[in-house]
Amino acid sequence: MPIRFENVEFIRSAAGSDGFLRDGLPQMAFAGRSNVGKSSVINRLVSRKNMARVGASPGKTAQINYFRIDGQAYLVDLPGYGFAKVSKAERDRWGRLMEAYFASGLIRLGVMIVDARHKPTADDQTMARWFRDTGCPVLVVPNKLDKLKKSQVEPSLACIRETLDLPEGVPLIPFSAEKGTGRMELIEQLSAAIREG
Repeated sequence: MPIRFENVEFIRSAAGSDGFLRDGLPQMAFAGRSNVGKSSVINRLVSRKNMARVGASPGKTAQINYFRIDGQAYLVDLPGYGFAKVSKAERDRWGRLMEAYFASGLIRLGVMIVDARHKPTADDQTMARWFRDTGCPVLVVPNKLDKLKKSQVEPSLACIRETLDLPEGVPLIPFSAEKGTGRMELIEQLSAAIREG
């Protein structure tokens, strides 16, 4: 039976480790810079307009948000990083929350969203390292593919792989939240990770 990503429900937000879900369902953790279109990727994936809030100003996701997919797994929307205009105390709180989640051993698959148009930032490199350090599989979704010319796609993907120091086996799934490009490929990868459990 295929996993129906359209069958999605918001379960809860966690502001601290006491709110983490530990019910044994696999967790797919989505991470990305605050202005990279992470919410748009999630909304496109589940075919909903505003399941994950699309903020007019970056950095709206200040907690860890859990969405249950077809009763079989969680899509976990992590706070955006590196751009939001918030206080240092708030940034520090986010940092502690993320560290606790990454140390929890709950992540089945990491999904890192980057901007296909730009070289990954130092914050992106740190996030890639965090995923690597958990030992869980990771895949990278270069979003905003529709903003690139065809001739720019391959060099962009090569730059992302090199900058994030990704091993050959790590999938890169070029994506356009705008057009839906890459959605089926991402669903296939997520479905395979869910079934492996």
